[in-house]
Amino acid sequence: MKKLVKFLIYGGILFAISPIISLLIAGTVANVLGCELHEGFTNPCVLAGADLGELLYFMSVAGWFALFTLPIGVGAAFIGLVIGLVRLIMARRLKGEASIAK
Repeated sequence: MKKLVKFLIYGGILFAISPIISLLIAGTVANVLGCELHEGFTNPCVLAGADLGELLYFMSVAGWFALFTLPIGVGAAFIGLVIGLVRLIMARRLKGEASIAK
């Protein structure tokens, strides 16, 4: 059950912020290479003879998926926290009852 709680919390957070990370990486790479990046259309961005424009465009537009992943991921993390807190409270109560019985 501990693995489920950790999976829900960490997996939910990672799922929620992954589109934002993609957007930040695309913006940073475009900025470092001196390329223009916006959501209107693909702009050429050449690095070592390879055009990264389409990839950077896709990564930046993928940031819009955060509208879906943020609520779902935060919800999953919240459910994981609730399950973890319920387990902690139950374990402490059981431990307290065991010490009273002695």
